[in-house]
Amino acid sequence: MGRIKVLVVDDHALVREGVKKLLSEDSRLEVVGEAGSGQEALELVAQLPVDVVLLDISMPDMGGVEVCREIKRSRPSVAVVALTVHDQEEYCLAMLEAGASGYVLKESSADHLIEAIIQAARGGEYLSPQLAGKMVKWFSRAESRRGLCGLTPREREILRLLASGLSNREIARQLYLSEKTVKNHLTSVFQKIGVSDRTQAALWAVKRGLFELEVNDSGQ
Repeated sequence: MGRIKVLVVDDHALVREGVKKLLSEDSRLEVVGEAGSGQEALELVAQLPVDVVLLDISMPDMGGVEVCREIKRSRPSVAVVALTVHDQEEYCLAMLEAGASGYVLKESSADHLIEAIIQAARGGEYLSPQLAGKMVKWFSRAESRRGLCGLTPREREILRLLASGLSNREIARQLYLSEKTVKNHLTSVFQKIGVSDRTQAALWAVKRGLFELEVNDSGQ
């Protein structure tokens, strides 16, 4: 395998310059281009011989998750490594689900960044050590909740009823809650599962078999 060809994507010119200088010091890597926006990154991925895209999540025109998803759709062989300040589990999970092979915090050492790029180019995966422990715990919790994004039992029940077609008033009546309480629960549900309206929430619940899950959980 020849030198790994890297595209550096970040909306801050100083960050790009610093990363390029750092990577140029490793003989295994070759920076073939840089981009300051998501759209520019997609254009360069289509034009250049790229092995790994080093991608910031917070971009001015397109979010890193969207850019990553599009790169993996158009050129599946290109690996994506997120380089970001965001250490929250939800950002990491979103990038991994979009197809990223690595997630590195900007506070990480040069060795960790280079290792992430090399692992991604070889078809492996890499998480910053600062995040690895968090993600293990997160995935453990997610598994125990059967992939329901941390919804509480009450939120799951309300989402199930919403997906079955009930209005807020009907849900409130069935669960002996106020409509305001139901609305508050739904606001929390929408935020946790990443949707903006009732229709999207209902589709999300149906796709994940929430109806079957609730029946099984009840012991029936």
